[in-house]
Amino acid sequence: MRLSIIFASVGAFAGAAALSVLAAGFAVSAIEDGSRRAVRDALDAQGMVWAEVGTDGLQVFLAGTAPDEAARFAALSVAGQVVDATRVIDQTVVEEAEPLAPPQFAIEILRNERGISLIGLVPAGLDRQKLIEDIAQATDGAPVADLLDAADYPAPETWQPALRHALHALGSLPRSKISVSAERVSVTAMVDSAEEKRNIEVDLTRRSPEGVRLALDISAPRPVVTPFTLRFVIDGRGARFDACSADTEEARDRILRAAARAGLEGRAECVVGMGVPSPHWARAAELAIDALARLGGGSVTLTDADISLLAQPGTEQALFDDVVGGLEGALPEVFALDATLPQPPDESTPAVPEFIATLSPEGQVLLRGRIGSAQMRDTATSLAQARFAVDAVHVTARVAEGLPEDWPTRVLLAIEALSNLNSGAVTVMPDSAVVRGKSGRKDAATAIAQLLVDRLGSGAPFDLDVTYVEQLDPVAALPTPEECEARIAAVQGDRKIGFEPGSARIDGAGATILDEIAEILKECGEIRMEVAGHTDSQGREEMNAQLSLERARAVLDELRLRRVLTSGLEAKGYGESRPIADNDTEEGRETNRRIEFRLIRPDPAPEEQTGLESVEDTGDKEGGKEEAGQDSTADEQN
Repeated sequence: MRLSIIFASVGAFAGAAALSVLAAGFAVSAIEDGSRRAVRDALDAQGMVWAEVGTDGLQVFLAGTAPDEAARFAALSVAGQVVDATRVIDQTVVEEAEPLAPPQFAIEILRNERGISLIGLVPAGLDRQKLIEDIAQATDGAPVADLLDAADYPAPETWQPALRHALHALGSLPRSKISVSAERVSVTAMVDSAEEKRNIEVDLTRRSPEGVRLALDISAPRPVVTPFTLRFVIDGRGARFDACSADTEEARDRILRAAARAGLEGRAECVVGMGVPSPHWARAAELAIDALARLGGGSVTLTDADISLLAQPGTEQALFDDVVGGLEGALPEVFALDATLPQPPDESTPAVPEFIATLSPEGQVLLRGRIGSAQMRDTATSLAQARFAVDAVHVTARVAEGLPEDWPTRVLLAIEALSNLNSGAVTVMPDSAVVRGKSGRKDAATAIAQLLVDRLGSGAPFDLDVTYVEQLDPVAALPTPEECEARIAAVQGDRKIGFEPGSARIDGAGATILDEIAEILKECGEIRMEVAGHTDSQGREEMNAQLSLERARAVLDELRLRRVLTSGLEAKGYGESRPIADNDTEEGRETNRRIEFRLIRPDPAPEEQTGLESVEDTGDKEGGKEEAGQDSTADEQN
């Protein structure tokens, strides 16, 4: 009986314990689920969907990858507000941040009469003191205000070439703003003349580094045109301008459109300048050109407010009267018209006296024809010698009587007009002048026309045929850097700059080749080229590299002795690293010992090497190795 009671009591206690454990398990599960859901809902409400929530008893685990440290801390804070913060276990990680992009290095260079200011961000490795010294040297000691900041990041590959180009531009432009980055050089400046503007633009464009864009905004004051002249001709050679002036771009375009209607073909030059006699200049020019087109030929000359129209001989009188009458009525106020219809030439008229000044392509000047007196001949000779070389002037003109009173003026005018040409002839007669020739100046025809109108009068007839030849232009005729490189390569085509064995002394044949290369470089101006020295593979690699560098420097020294500007040339020694022939043969080694002139360009992207090429290269290197005891002899052969 007593055992039954004991067993019953033990069973009761065991059942109660089991029920307690079961109840506790349900309670813990309920707490875990409730905590997990509550924390999950709070995180979702804050948009923290990246966080994962787990529970183990009363502990709440946060896992997942936070976008940054701030997001991680915010998630822990949200969870700590839902449950006791001591129950929150942090198992989150932070996403690795992307490396910071290097800053954009750039310099704003401002130059005016007070000095130079530098503003911007540069690499920490830039030698600022050297930069200021280079600027002072380029600008003749102008004071420099250094307002630059620096960042410790590597400079892009094109940073230094772009900066050098900007300093070159700075030296030529006293009033300028130059913006420099690794990818772009932007120049805004003002110069004193259109010719200077053109020369600087050509120079900067030619010297622009590879991989760097160049933007130019160089302005020049409009020239003062005196007298303000326009001359339009229609004859057997077609329609053309001998001179063209306009006061605005809009006026220039209107005048050129009128010329196109009258038969002008191709592109024409028209100077935009100051000194216009009336704001209605373009309207008067349009009317005059249209009138000449209706007549079918002749010339019309506008000199300030005077207009001279010269019809072709043989033009119908009725047409002439009709066109001239319409033009007189339509011209704006201020402008005065003088129209002439020449009579057909009389064959019985005696010979007309002439004075002719001729300039040959070689620069020889010949003055012939008639002249008024021995004193006038001496004056004409002196003027010609002042405009040309003294020993280039030859005079065969004879003294004659009965010449017009203005003949001395016409003789001197012929010489002045000739000085605007590279070759040609100027013929003056009592009532006309003829100019034929070639020039390397685009504005030569305009300058000659203005000279003739100023000296002879706006109504005086003259015939002008001046051709612009680009090859004669001292700026436009400069060869491109690529052409210079090709010409130097052609000089070395079947020859080479040789050196005495094992030394950097140039031999006699090499000196002759350098004479020719020096002449080419003088024509090319300042271009950036690399003078590269190469050797064969015999001898120690370090010795070959040093020898090739010394030979390249010797070539630079020889070019300086020949008065070549070498500021853009760099000497490099590549030793045996860049063979162009087989080093296993004497002929190949001779070919590899060379000097090359190459334009400086960015290095090309390396090409992927095939497995076969890799094996062949390895074989070549192994086959080219020499015994250590042979080094001394091989160095001498290089």
